[in-house]
Amino acid sequence: MILSSCGSGGSGKRNSEEKDKLMESSYNVKLLTVDPGHFHAALVQKTMYPQVSPDVMVYAPEGPDLEQHLGRISSYNSRTDNPTNWNEIVYRGPDFFEKMLSEKAGNVVVLSGNNRKKASYISSSIEAGLNVLADKPMIIRPEDWPGLEADFGKAAEKGVLLYDIMTERFEITTILQKLLSQKPEVFGTLVPGTAGDPAVSKVSVHHFSKLVSGTPLQRPAWFFDVEQQGEGIVDVTTHLVDLIQWECFPEQILSPSDVKLATAKRWPTIITKEEFRGVTGMDEFPEYLGKDVKDGKLHVYSNGEMIYQLKGIWAKVSVTWDFMPPAGGGDTHYSVMRGSLCDLVIRQGAEEAYVPTLYVENIKGSTLQEFTGKLRAALDSLPYDSLVIENSGSKALKVNIPQKYRVSHEEHFGQVTERFLEYLEAGKLPDWEVPGMITKYYTTTSALKMAKQ
Repeated sequence: MILSSCGSGGSGKRNSEEKDKLMESSYNVKLLTVDPGHFHAALVQKTMYPQVSPDVMVYAPEGPDLEQHLGRISSYNSRTDNPTNWNEIVYRGPDFFEKMLSEKAGNVVVLSGNNRKKASYISSSIEAGLNVLADKPMIIRPEDWPGLEADFGKAAEKGVLLYDIMTERFEITTILQKLLSQKPEVFGTLVPGTAGDPAVSKVSVHHFSKLVSGTPLQRPAWFFDVEQQGEGIVDVTTHLVDLIQWECFPEQILSPSDVKLATAKRWPTIITKEEFRGVTGMDEFPEYLGKDVKDGKLHVYSNGEMIYQLKGIWAKVSVTWDFMPPAGGGDTHYSVMRGSLCDLVIRQGAEEAYVPTLYVENIKGSTLQEFTGKLRAALDSLPYDSLVIENSGSKALKVNIPQKYRVSHEEHFGQVTERFLEYLEAGKLPDWEVPGMITKYYTTTSALKMAKQ
């Protein structure tokens, strides 16, 4: 094994006496980053937090995943604008997870990487009395759901928190969509919808090739293995199912019995060897991907769709992964909530310059002028100023949002972490959060099971 310290000034040896002092500081929270194979692990540390120690223990095997993670942290430490001051204390070795459990040199485990072992990492960390902040998805297989449900019970017994990183709750258009849906004078009530015309739809398009923190993202080869990353229907769908619960039934305690799946399907994105090389740096497909190679091309089951009922409301979730975004574009999100008086729609296409934009469409029951007055009053009652209403057709309006409320996806990770730290200080999650997570992962894993039948 190798133990090293990587701060803004480089790396060097750190003896055990210095390491023991980590827990003697005045900070309430000390992070334990485990096998950070996904760039989301670094985004948790894109900003500093007053209650979190700058010394972070990292436990991982040797390899490019770890080095890329440390490189990202180093870039945050050395940036000109508001640099961070993290000191990454790294344990390298095949027994990294066992070492983390035996040392317990912190109190919050951060999990964002290969998802194949995430369920067992969560269980063992909770059993050891450690809090867990986990990137989505917490689980990728239907057979792991009962264990996750048990982990939440064990966390309550141990007095620790288990929480997943739901960044999309902090997107301003989604926040406004949710708040306006709670204004009956504008939205009316959420219609029940049908399987063919759901009351709420969430459609997300992602890309294997993208920029992160201004740098082309190099993905690990295992990211393309659904047995390690998870299929699309249990991965990004976690966010979309979460938003449906969060927006349609805010702060309500949900249960798997509230979910009735109707249909689910999955299909592959086909990637050439040249595309694979461009995003991984590898000339050949690894042996473990051989099962997914057909006619010299990689078939990744990264796409999925489910249609289901939640407490009688019809919902649709769809996720697609393309290899590369169009020029000037990026990941996109489409969302609609259908009310008895209007539809609240988020679009993020070329017409919106790939910026999430909120529309109020299919206005019913009043003239556009009358409705605009009601919408103006509703917006004025919200804790966001300078929201501008613009006509967008005969029965539609657009809500223009000031740039000051536009927070990037990368910054959302800091917002989620800050919220988690608030819960940690309070010693508990809101009453609806744990039932919501249990229901959410029941939905995604049940959809995968149905899609594979």
